[in-house]
Amino acid sequence: MEVSWETSVTDSINTVYLLFSAYLVFVMQLGFAMLCAGSVRAKNAMNIMLTNVVDAVVGSISYYFFGFAFAFGSGSASNPFIGTDYFALKDIPNSTYDYSYFLYQWAFAIAVAGITSGSIAERTQFSAYLIFSFFLTGFVYPVVVHWLWSSNGWLSPSSSNLLFGSGAIDFAGSGVVHLVGGIAGLWGAFIEGPRVGRFDAFGKPVPMRGHNATLVVLGTFLLWFGWFGFNPGSFDKILVSYPTTTDQGNWTGVGRTAVTTTLAGSAAGIVTLFGRRLIVGHWDALDVCNGVLGGFVAITSGCSVVEPWAAIVCGFFSAWVLIGLNILALKLGFDDPLEATQLHGGCGAWGLIFTGLFAKEEFVVQAYDSGESGVVRPYGLFMGGGWGLIGCQVVEVLAIICWVSITMGPLFYALHKLKILRISTEEEVAGLDISSHGGYAYVAHPDEGHPRFYADYMRLQDQRT
Repeated sequence: MEVSWETSVTDSINTVYLLFSAYLVFVMQLGFAMLCAGSVRAKNAMNIMLTNVVDAVVGSISYYFFGFAFAFGSGSASNPFIGTDYFALKDIPNSTYDYSYFLYQWAFAIAVAGITSGSIAERTQFSAYLIFSFFLTGFVYPVVVHWLWSSNGWLSPSSSNLLFGSGAIDFAGSGVVHLVGGIAGLWGAFIEGPRVGRFDAFGKPVPMRGHNATLVVLGTFLLWFGWFGFNPGSFDKILVSYPTTTDQGNWTGVGRTAVTTTLAGSAAGIVTLFGRRLIVGHWDALDVCNGVLGGFVAITSGCSVVEPWAAIVCGFFSAWVLIGLNILALKLGFDDPLEATQLHGGCGAWGLIFTGLFAKEEFVVQAYDSGESGVVRPYGLFMGGGWGLIGCQVVEVLAIICWVSITMGPLFYALHKLKILRISTEEEVAGLDISSHGGYAYVAHPDEGHPRFYADYMRLQDQRT
């Protein structure tokens, strides 16, 4: 069949746009690596950087062989819960998108394992990372993708059988990506327990600050940059015209999505800056960085369907969600070195609820029905859209929490029972870099001259021999 010149150009532009977005999302892996490295103590910097690399390379193989099929395979028509047919991409209308679409979705998949890695940093055996990364990327995460982003998923807003007449709106993954990674990290950190010395004998928290604020800030800005592929890039075909107008198409949604993303993160950063100043008594750059990221996580669900002013509301409340959950975590004796559970899990859940409250009808039709006139869809409760959408958003939150809990919880527990999850106390005190990776990330480790460090190191060597 002969393809017209206009169609060929459109397909080419769409493919280049999608690939460029995939590259931006992949840059977020570097952002994760820098953020994680700066947030841990120097004696574990090599370990955390290596785990970020492992999450990417193991996740790539797992997602290629298994994950993509579970996520976007057509499966049985009577099975809306999981895809099975390898590369049976009925969700992709033009085969020219197959490879670029795979690459874009792969970049999302490997980000999930990176979120979970932060929750269990500084006390986890390296082999455990290999196991959970493979399972999370190849099975747990893709099943959730199928629910929301496949056209025959039971929660999908593109399904022919819409839940509550709406389907859940999770445009770029507040739930699919961030809540999944956050809940997986919750179970890993809970089963492992806190790091040695994180809480004193009376259960009071002991500060364990990261060793390099520069890396944390660098990682935050790299993640910010990558989020412009994460959210706007989820319009996987930019050249889509809306039939009822002459001047609107997906390209207008792309610009609006970039703006809402920026405003939500910025609002969350400002609120965190002043909120933490009131609580701890000083200005803290690291807290602000996490606040900014919390705003991005929250807006990721509704970035394409809300007004810019609503994005500021989203960021405002996401900051308080993060601050409140961090306080609660310390009271409960829960230790997450990167606040990944609170940030990605808590703010991701809030982002889903926020979308159910503030989604605008016009934008919902644009994003999911290409601006077709006469289409009626539930939209935000506070915008007059009824209970259909917010009901679906709540169902998504609960479904993800249950699914990840019944899959990743037993996995972490099994690793714990097999004694391949947590390192020994001696290795943890000495540092994972020297105990597992042959040396420190830095030539002169700041603890090398400390008598306690030397004694711990020598004891570890005696155990090995």
